[in-house]
Amino acid sequence: MATEETSNPPPPQPSPAAPPLPQYPEMIIAAIEALNDKNGSNKSAIARYIESTYTDLPAAHSTLLSHHLNKLKQSGQLVLLKNNYMKPDPNAPPKRGRGRPPKPKAPLPPGVAMSPPRPRGRPPKPRDPFAPPPPPKAKSPSSGTGRPRGRPPKKAKTAAASAPSAAPSGGAPRGRGRPPKVKPAVAPVGC
Repeated sequence: MATEETSNPPPPQPSPAAPPLPQYPEMIIAAIEALNDKNGSNKSAIARYIESTYTDLPAAHSTLLSHHLNKLKQSGQLVLLKNNYMKPDPNAPPKRGRGRPPKPKAPLPPGVAMSPPRPRGRPPKPRDPFAPPPPPKAKSPSSGTGRPRGRPPKKAKTAAASAPSAAPSGGAPRGRGRPPKVKPAVAPVGC
């Protein structure tokens, strides 16, 4: 066995390759700064710069580039203007969101505590300040009526209960549904 181990050549050492790729957001920002166009750089120009500068890009480079451009745009690190990406102007006012802006809150003077927010639900009725306090209620497991809560259970059918379904005059029991309309007899006309 020792001879077999010595006959195998050692695994090849990895050659000193280029440093690993930086993160996509860093590559995108570097590309926009290097292209230095006053109107910004479009996606294809950024992709060409990254492909020419960095080697060993993944196969899904275009998909990753689109994804990270959208993430940078959503986070506010890049601005998309007329299909061109550029860094935001530091002197520009912040972009407002949709809808009505909230009212500015006046700062409270120091030493004043903020009152707790109003509780949810309907407020209680005002109490008469001159009325005596109500006596405490004794907790009972059931209400005072003696009946259980909820709908009562159905009663089992008996022979007495089936009697009303028969005709009141003592005839045959009726069938289900609406009875057919009775047509009056028509007298012959003429002769």
